[in-house]
Amino acid sequence: MSTSESQTPREFALRVVKRLREAGYEALWAGGCVRDQLLGLQPKDYDVATSATPDQVRHVFGRRKTLAIGAAFGVITVMSSRGAGQIEVATFRQDAEYSDGRHPDTVTFSSAEEDAKRRDFTINGLFCDPLNNHVIDYVGGEHDLHAGCVRAIGDPKKRFHEDKLRLLRAVRFAATFNFHLDPETFAAIRENAGQIVVVSSERIAAEMRKILHLPSRRRGCELLLQTTLLSHILPEADPASGEKQQASAIWNRALNILESLSQPCFPVTLTVLIRELPNSHQTTSDALDQIARRWKLSNEEIRKTSWFLSHESTLRRASEVPWPQLQRVLIHPDSEQLVTLSETIEQELTGDKKQTNYCRTKLSLPPEILNPPPLVTGDDLIDQGIPPGKTYQTILKKVRDAQLNEEISAKDEALELARNVWESHRNK
Repeated sequence: MSTSESQTPREFALRVVKRLREAGYEALWAGGCVRDQLLGLQPKDYDVATSATPDQVRHVFGRRKTLAIGAAFGVITVMSSRGAGQIEVATFRQDAEYSDGRHPDTVTFSSAEEDAKRRDFTINGLFCDPLNNHVIDYVGGEHDLHAGCVRAIGDPKKRFHEDKLRLLRAVRFAATFNFHLDPETFAAIRENAGQIVVVSSERIAAEMRKILHLPSRRRGCELLLQTTLLSHILPEADPASGEKQQASAIWNRALNILESLSQPCFPVTLTVLIRELPNSHQTTSDALDQIARRWKLSNEEIRKTSWFLSHESTLRRASEVPWPQLQRVLIHPDSEQLVTLSETIEQELTGDKKQTNYCRTKLSLPPEILNPPPLVTGDDLIDQGIPPGKTYQTILKKVRDAQLNEEISAKDEALELARNVWESHRNK
């Protein structure tokens, strides 16, 4: 292969192992890429574990093609020069105590077997010699893959004490692969669920985005409830916080809707979970504010979720909504996602899609009818001598409504209406 040819991530990962072997070190593929291969899936990325120390790894590949960001934990990033991205190369290690509940205080370089035993779950503790296509299993990961089981390596309480994020990752892996949780691992999660709050809000939010993006997101939410993690990371949606029978019905509706959605964005799934709150003493707006602060959501996520919460019910009574009000919703950039959400909710609540079908009919209108250019703007009001102020919003809305209701169709008619609205406002 010439240096000008592109390289796949798999080819690059194989090349990294070969280079380390040629330099006299042990090197294996590790973790998720081995798991995914055994499941018949295409690995998203490849990790390499080696007997070489970080300095030795940098010597093999050169300092210009390596990054030492994770060197304190024995990890060196090796970069491809042929478009295959980058690979983390980690020295076989043992971990000391995890004082912060997330990261080891220190690491000690060790053997492949010791390295496997310090990992989180058996299905993630597998190694593979890619040169001989041979799986190396020190922790029973192959058996658990075949059995469809997520099991902590060794003592689950110890694994979760070391890294509290593993509590949530266990749920994600079980949902991702439709596996069951090993009983001891499940019991340890329930016992330590409250410790999840030690993890940074950003990491919790990242895991929740992944869970809610899964096709099996229903399974993920069911496990969050069963392990009691839900009450600690998203209490607003926890059915245990409301009257039992009503809250249970709300929760089941939410799960049915989540399951029916196809590739929803995160704000849509969050909307589904909190649109009907099990606790009637809390508004959806208050709930979103609390979640946004807790998870440090982006402004865009907050904006979208708030808009979906405010308008999803509008589309489910679309035929009764004045056209200008409905039209403003339908021409919004996120309207297609909203229609799909409202359609799924309507189907769950009523068994048909009458109102959202009405919306789709409106969306098929020609652009000049669905979203005609405004007849007047703020600059036009200034030209008319109307002083700028809060009244502009009122004036422009009334003119736009009249236009959409086909009461006016020309600019001179719009300007006359604007002046009349202004005079009426001024004389109050």
